Amino acid sequence: MIERTIKSWHQAIENISEEALAEVLADDVVFHSPVVHTPQEGKKRTSMYLVSALSVLKNEAFVYKREVLDGMSAMLEFSTEIDGIIINGVDIIRCDERGKIVDFKVMIRPLQAINLVHKKVGEMLSLSK
Repeated sequence: MIERTIKSWHQAIENISEEALAEVLADDVVFHSPVVHTPQEGKKRTSMYLVSALSVLKNEAFVYKREVLDGMSAMLEFSTEIDGIIINGVDIIRCDERGKIVDFKVMIRPLQAINLVHKKVGEMLSLSK
């Protein structure tokens, strides 16, 4: 099941649009940000965070380096570079029986990367309000 979900995820982020993400996210999806301490609930809110994060992270250096898929869960390791800082991260994704993403957690390292992503995604979110 997760294989189909991850294939849909890769297609959805190709052009970074809320419409494409809406197809792969469950209505009650929960997003766990690396910088916001409370989970963000619902498709609209999760889409907003993911579009902002992808707009910051997904550049010519962005690449998924490794994928671990098991049952209804996946871990996708990524890397990118922004402003000379190499960013390593992991997306932890869980889907439901329909193949929709119900839980999405992002973890990022090192500290300089978290601070940079926090600043840039914050700027994107303030523009989208």
